[in-house]
Amino acid sequence: MKKIIILLSILIGFQGVAQSPEEKAIKEHGYPEWFKEAKLGIFIHWGLYSVPAYGGKESYAEWFLRGLQTNDSLRNAFVDENYGTNFTYKDFAGEFKAELFDPAEWAEIFKEAGAKYVVLVSKHHDGYALWPSKFNRNWNSVDTGPKRDIVGELTEAVRDEDLKMGLYYSLAEWNHPLHRWYTDPHDSIGRYVEEYMVPQFKELVKEYKPTLIFSDGEWYNTAEQWQAPQLINWYYETVGEDAIVNNRWGHGLDVGFLTPEYSSGITETERPWAEVRGIGRSFGLNRNENLEAYGTGKELIQRFVHTVANGGGMILNVGPRADGQIPMIQQERLKELGTWLKINGEAIYGAEAYSKTGEEQETSRERIDPVIDFNWVRNSPIKGIREDDFRASWEGFIVAPKTGKYTFEIEVDDEAMVQIDDEIIINSNYTAPDNEAEVMGANTGTSDKGEIRLKANELTSIKINYREKKQNAKIKLFWQLANAEKEIVPSNAFFTDQTKENSGLKGTYTSQETYLSYTKNNNALYAISFQWPDERLELEIEKPEEDAKISLLGLDRELPWTYQNSKLIIDTSGIKYGELPGHEAWTFKIEQ
Repeated sequence: MKKIIILLSILIGFQGVAQSPEEKAIKEHGYPEWFKEAKLGIFIHWGLYSVPAYGGKESYAEWFLRGLQTNDSLRNAFVDENYGTNFTYKDFAGEFKAELFDPAEWAEIFKEAGAKYVVLVSKHHDGYALWPSKFNRNWNSVDTGPKRDIVGELTEAVRDEDLKMGLYYSLAEWNHPLHRWYTDPHDSIGRYVEEYMVPQFKELVKEYKPTLIFSDGEWYNTAEQWQAPQLINWYYETVGEDAIVNNRWGHGLDVGFLTPEYSSGITETERPWAEVRGIGRSFGLNRNENLEAYGTGKELIQRFVHTVANGGGMILNVGPRADGQIPMIQQERLKELGTWLKINGEAIYGAEAYSKTGEEQETSRERIDPVIDFNWVRNSPIKGIREDDFRASWEGFIVAPKTGKYTFEIEVDDEAMVQIDDEIIINSNYTAPDNEAEVMGANTGTSDKGEIRLKANELTSIKINYREKKQNAKIKLFWQLANAEKEIVPSNAFFTDQTKENSGLKGTYTSQETYLSYTKNNNALYAISFQWPDERLELEIEKPEEDAKISLLGLDRELPWTYQNSKLIIDTSGIKYGELPGHEAWTFKIEQ
């Protein structure tokens, strides 16, 4: 009897989590082979936000409207100074002219970059549609602005180049009268979904039949509230077996390819994934970015190889100008990536993760930081250091202007420790929730305080340790004397040594660095090295067969090799500098 009760309990439990017919059909649809083999897609964020093309150096420019709604001082001042105090976000529609937009040229650029598919933002969170949606009268690219069907024109051009066409679609909007995302209660989306979002989504799919749907803006609601299972299943039935969706459809529905965003990547081989990032630090064009934000072609290639070796791919974003031209620096990066892929593509397209994804070593960078006031969001703190899983430490001396008890406060995401005069006054630890999806949010992390008495003009040692785990990264150090205002500890309070000659703190940033990646494809193993081995390349892998052939892609000859002490040793001494097929990353092919 006891066994029967246990069995009935298990069966009841299974029934409690039973899948709906739509969910079952979605799982059975699976993931098409073309996506697993493609590896590289191009994202395009282009819309009204491309007119101001402006934001904080670490922010997403396409969130311009949200900045205006929250009275962000930077964006509001920019509008007042450049467009006038009575200018509204809707007025940007008249400035979005796309006079240089040439869809055929775009498609050719993307194909030359080595991309196999394209994902255009058909509608972002501001609700402005790039097709003549009957649900957005006078708020689309045909009724206003360029007076052109951007989605339709680019879809045709991309398919003419034999690339797959995908569309990004924001489920939510900041300013729709039926539901103002972020402003109205999250659960009040019923009419918005039923009367607007669902029919508009179906209008878009029926008209253009995109092979890929990248949904977004889902994070405050459940998949059931978004009617996601029904929508995805309908989309699959409408487009067919090549159709694929991403994983951003609301809580409670775990389907679609994974989309880590601006991160150092994940390791996943059972489920398709693609790291999503811009060539710069924003998706929409941000004219306020520094040149350093774009990185180099070599860094882009190595980052892309790293994702493929870990079992995924990349959706690399371009942010065109409002006139429709892709900035030259972005075109240059795409061209560099495409040139490398023409030589090394057999190690990438259709490749699978090897049992060992790569080789790593610890790397560090040093600099003097004047203050501790950083919000890196999901970006690297310094060139050469990863966006995730990095550490930073600052050491030096602090000098108080007045004698008294100081309250120190730290805002941090994820962990930090503050030690002054050998006393730990703050030890803070924050763990980001799994659904921390708003990457530009200013309120991530936690705040902790500590007190210590300092004497005026006296040097006191200070040490700060910081650890970033996943997603957003931030650390800010404040102080406050009684009856005074809280402020970021100023640079004139920090000194690197006891001479007081140099202000600031000595900062050391540390993370792991991948210097070699592995992929496998068609019974061949590929070792992709990010550092040129002058004399020989040593690989800690299983011994190849005796008749294995080893070559360098782009160089038409076999390379001698031996196997000693559990290492494959490839002799590269005979390769001259002038023979090198590029200078970004080198692929060694091991054919069994």
